[in-house]
Amino acid sequence: MSGSPHHDPIQDNIDTHPVKLAIGIAIGTVALIIGIILLTQFAVGMYGSRTLKDDPSMSKDAVEKRIAPVGRVEIDPAAPAVEPPKPAGPKPPPAPIVGAAIPPPPAKGAAAADSGKATYDSACVACHATGVAGAPKIGDKAAWAPRIKTGKKALYASALGGKGAMPPKGGNTALPDEAVKAAVDYLVAAVK
Repeated sequence: MSGSPHHDPIQDNIDTHPVKLAIGIAIGTVALIIGIILLTQFAVGMYGSRTLKDDPSMSKDAVEKRIAPVGRVEIDPAAPAVEPPKPAGPKPPPAPIVGAAIPPPPAKGAAAADSGKATYDSACVACHATGVAGAPKIGDKAAWAPRIKTGKKALYASALGGKGAMPPKGGNTALPDEAVKAAVDYLVAAVK
């Protein structure tokens, strides 16, 4: 090892100016203590001494006004049914509808057709109106002909137990069997 020793300018400054070093340490210590005191006062002032008990923004009326709903939905029972839009391309079958309205059991004649339409509108329209997942569209004679040939018992069994992508009872297992059968009769009548 030859040559001159390496001089560290910081070490040289400490060696030649120890008063500056002491002043720097003292200023840093004072700044640290002031910072701790300010943070402590902020934390205590924020969480400790302030109470919301008498704050007007915490009154019962003010709280109820803040959490009140901004609107509500009203459905006009006399409004006509809206047809769903036709999809742009094939989509997976919709999730089963849980808690959909259960139509009354079918009656004789015209009332039975109304019950079948009501069940179709609540549980079947999503797939049979658009042909989702290969479901035969309502009124499509060519698609329904081979199914009708199997007989009503087979159609009822498929509707009640499910077939292919169609879940049992169109996804609404709360529907009575008679309502599902009325919907099948409604779909079959639409192609005759």
